[in-house]
Amino acid sequence: MNRIRIGTRDSALALWQASWVKKKLESLHPEKTFELAPMKTKGDKILDVSLAKIGDKGLFTKELEQGLLRLEIDMAVHSLKDVPTLLPDGLEIAAFCAREEARDAFLSKGGVRLKDLPAGAVIGTSSLRRIAQLRYYRPDLVLTDVRGNLQTRWQKLQESGMDGIVLAAAGVRRLGWEERITEVIPEEIVLPAVGQGVIAVEIVAGRGEVAALLKGIHHEATGKIVRAERALMRHLEGGCQIPIGALGTMRGQEICLDGLIASLDGTRILRASACGTVPEDVGREAGQRLLDQGAANILDQIR
Repeated sequence: MNRIRIGTRDSALALWQASWVKKKLESLHPEKTFELAPMKTKGDKILDVSLAKIGDKGLFTKELEQGLLRLEIDMAVHSLKDVPTLLPDGLEIAAFCAREEARDAFLSKGGVRLKDLPAGAVIGTSSLRRIAQLRYYRPDLVLTDVRGNLQTRWQKLQESGMDGIVLAAAGVRRLGWEERITEVIPEEIVLPAVGQGVIAVEIVAGRGEVAALLKGIHHEATGKIVRAERALMRHLEGGCQIPIGALGTMRGQEICLDGLIASLDGTRILRASACGTVPEDVGREAGQRLLDQGAANILDQIR
């Protein structure tokens, strides 16, 4: 197998991420030919409906996964935060790449920071997780839905009455927009999405030759951290559009995980932490501590 096809969404950020993976693999395996296979996903096609109303089961991954199962592509590159915690039968994540900045970024007009915005300022985001936490932090702000790729959302900010937008800092940086960031939002204010800032590569399980190609771009510490984060979400049975945040760190040999679930109106936030050496155990423990505090009531209300 000398020609390897890399599936990706066709947005600028997704293409950047897939191109980054392609260049890394080309440097590691110069004898192979790698090529990109861009495609549109359901989440890319439906832009006039909020993500929460569409549903999140493979919203940005399903078409790529179908391509994998049909062997039309050999690997699929994803933003890990878009990947459901339960993968389709026969697929696996073969590489978690080293994490970029995990937190969210605030991009405002005129460089005004979140804490300095006037009451009634309008913030754009399509994420229920961000909306709930920002409502808790600043109940006086107006949160409005904004969809589209990063370029579209930046353009909407310039052309609308919005005062700012919230995006994943990693994506903003990867597109070279560092100077547009007003501030990276501390995790004490907005805890990031599970897996945010991590590029993941998915393959068909059992394709040993493909898995071997990806060993050189897998980052072991990142893998442990995000496995814990994903275990927390799986324990809560939460999807991408449930207001769940998580952020893991390595402290020596231990994984330490902070988790959060919020009510949609931002009036109630539960937080829990856990540490340990087995990622899935850490995630389940933090998730169970949230359930013990009443997370199930919040989940029931949202569903």
